Amino acid sequence: MLASDLTNFIEQDHLALDAFVKGDPEPLKDLYSRRDDVIIANPFGPPAKGWEKAAATMERAATNYRDGEATGFERLSEYATADLGYIIEVERFRSKVGGGDKLVPIALRVTTIFRREEGAWRIVLRHADPITSARPPASIVGE
Repeated sequence: MLASDLTNFIEQDHLALDAFVKGDPEPLKDLYSRRDDVIIANPFGPPAKGWEKAAATMERAATNYRDGEATGFERLSEYATADLGYIIEVERFRSKVGGGDKLVPIALRVTTIFRREEGAWRIVLRHADPITSARPPASIVGE
């Protein structure tokens, strides 16, 4: 069971993700650590390490979404100590993606790690990918 302050922070994260699929990265960026070890790995590119690269990655990724909404968060696992915690979730959204004009369903497998910094929770790692069902072995072979 997570402490109430971390649970509240995760609720803020979910609200920020709702804004993100509308094309607004700012609420999500506000939740991230500004330290050099912050990492974001999203489906649109390689992992970005450090605040400046992470912020730029979020800004670029948000431009891929329009008119979206969060439709659900399925918690698979969670754990926390007084200063460090994680959740693994399947996040579900509907959004217009890229140049598309139709709302499409999106499901992401996400691991998020939180750290308490100066008395407040911050996101220090987010890894999101679209793998939410079994895949054949050939799917991991590089091009």
